[in-house]
Order: sequence, then structure tokens, then C-alpha cells
Amino acid sequence: MLDSRLRWGAIAALSLVPLQVSPTALHAQAPAAARQLGTVKAIDGSTLTLTTSAGATVTVTVAPEAKVLQLPPGSTSLKDATPASVADVAVGDRVLATGAAGDANSLNASRVILMKSGDIAARNAEEMREWQRGLGGLVKSVDGSTITVASGTRMLKIETTPATVFKRYAADSVSFTDAQPGSLSGIHAGDQLRARGTVADDRLSMTAKEVVSGSFENLSGVISAVNASAGTLTLKDLATKKTVTVAVTSKSDLRNLPAQAAAAFAARNGGAAGSGAGQAGAEHARPAGAAAAGSPGGGNVGESRGGGYAGRRAGADLSQMLSRLPTQTLSDLHAGEAVMIVASPGTTGTPTAITLLSGVDQILSATPAGQQPITLSPWNLGEPEGAAAGGEGGGGSH
Repeated sequence: MLDSRLRWGAIAALSLVPLQVSPTALHAQAPAAARQLGTVKAIDGSTLTLTTSAGATVTVTVAPEAKVLQLPPGSTSLKDATPASVADVAVGDRVLATGAAGDANSLNASRVILMKSGDIAARNAEEMREWQRGLGGLVKSVDGSTITVASGTRMLKIETTPATVFKRYAADSVSFTDAQPGSLSGIHAGDQLRARGTVADDRLSMTAKEVVSGSFENLSGVISAVNASAGTLTLKDLATKKTVTVAVTSKSDLRNLPAQAAAAFAARNGGAAGSGAGQAGAEHARPAGAAAAGSPGGGNVGESRGGGYAGRRAGADLSQMLSRLPTQTLSDLHAGEAVMIVASPGTTGTPTAITLLSGVDQILSATPAGQQPITLSPWNLGEPEGAAAGGEGGGGSH
């Protein structure tokens, strides 16, 4: 779905875009100086061709006397930079050039701040590991700087600090790259949340470096009708027993799970299905497009005795494989098919599908009587290959 979309190349951009250097570091920069930020697409001597995050092509000419500085990924101060030269710049690197604007697509640079692609990749890999080791679930309460989330039967404490970075998923996307700056005050009970940071040994609490949250709805059930011309489908949600009409748009990610894979998941997860909304599916955050398509909050596989997760890896695999499954369209779906859907609440009262997975009849049938069905994770943090790890926050409506 977690657009193969927490793609780590995009997160690399996040590492550099802010470049919130200190006022002292910026003092030497003329107030009227223009700036261009992008990934190096080509190099011709001292001329760099950049591709910006918006997809524009910009030409940067580096003056002989220009200062070139190399900055470690994630750094927010030029005091961490080291001297470099134009010869150190390679295709794929990220640069922030400042100087005098030529026209809308050119710049004569007097300073270039460089972030090497290899350093970015290493930084992203470490951040992915932190998301995977992180905690998440359905928000139960926010008390001061402490967020309490439910992950299955466990209550987890997420401690935030003034340095914690907050992000909020867009209403129509579970892609981490589409997430907007958020705040602690913007987090409410019922939201799904994922955090990375320093986790306690008992994995019941953590001090968060970064928190990403969103409001999504998980639906599972059998399709009763498909209206391709209207862009909707209707199903009876197994958790609420209510008939729901879901809008399917051009942004919706529709996938099909092959029967053999469905049988494997059903066999591994049977008898361990989630016991309630927010049940954890795996210990990893799906930071990217639902596995590239989706991320924080994998399939709802229940906990076993001793606090472990029964079928934990199976839940993670389901989340991870979404982006590699065959795509389909609304017209490919038919009444009688079982589906799992992650949806945004919608602005008109009709949920809009963000990710839909069909071919899940065997998985839903394996859910023990009286327990809520396994659901998909809405989390979409992203990875280079488009695979993401399933998180702990999957669950019912939120």
C-alpha cells in the first residue's frame, strides 16, 4: 500500500530538505540569496544538473571560489560539515546550492552543501531498523507528553520530548512520503500510531524520536455489489456487521493475493487471529507504500502466552508482500469475493479505499469464531525496494 511508495529515496530528501541550520551558520549567507535543492542527475565540469523533489530540472553552475561543504545525513547544523570540492559530487548525491539566480531553472552557486548518496542510504537503513524495532498500536489516550497505545492486549507507553518529530498521514494516502508535519496535540484516541526511538527492554515503553499517526478505517468482508461506473463497492464488514459502501479512486491500490499464498497465511495464522481492534500483526513498522504500499500496523495476528506474537512473521510477510502482488481494477472485482480494505474516513461520509486486497477468503475463514478478523495495516513508511515491514498497529476502525 504500508506507494512503494516510506520510499527511502524520499526519506533521504527529508533528511536534507529541512537543513534547519543555526542562525549563526546562516549568518554568512546573503538574505537575498537564491537556493536550489535536489538530486544530482548529471555533472559537466563545474555544472550540476539537479532534479528537485517536484520533478523540475535545474542547472547549477558552481563558481571557482564557491565553498563546498559535505554534511552528514540528518545533521541540522553546518558545524558538522566538512570541506569538500565539486570533484566530490557524484550522480545520485543530494545538494543544496545557494547563490545568485540566473533564471527560474538555473543558479550560479556561491555555496554548495553536499550529502553523499551512500551516507543517505546508510542513514535510511538505520532509520528503517529503528522503525522495525519501534512500537505502535491504537491510541487509547494522550496524557501530557505520554501517549498510551493498545497493541493487542498490551498497553504501551510512548514518551515524547520537545525534540520528538511528529508526522501525520494525509487523508487519502498511507505513504510516508505524503505525510505532513504533525503535533502531539493532533493525536487523538482511536488513531493508529507508530514510533521509533529508544525502546525499553520489556518493550512496554519507549522514548520517541519520531511519531507518525493517522486516522484510518480497516474493513474486512465479502463484496455484495460492485458499481464500476460509480467507482464504489459494497460489503458487509465482519467486525461491525454493518453494510458499508466504499469509494474506489485512481489513488486506490488494489491487489490480489494468490490462492496458494492465502492458504499458507491461513494455515499459519489460524487460531491466532486478532482478539480486537488494534491487534498487532508484527513487530515491524511498515514504513512504505503498503509495504511499499503500506506500513505501520501489519495483519492482526494475536499474541501468544508470554507476550510473544503467534504467527508474528506471517503477519509481517503479508504486509511486506503487498507491493509485489498483482494489481487489479475495480472492474476485476465481483460480488462474493472476500476483501480486506484500509480506507480513509472520507469527506462525504463514504470511506475511500487506500489499499484493497482480494483473494483473502481463506484468511478470513481461518479466524476463530468470536474474534475479529485479521486486517491490513494502513501504515506506509516505505523502502527502496518497496517492501516494508508490518507494524504493530493494525486494527479496527480508527
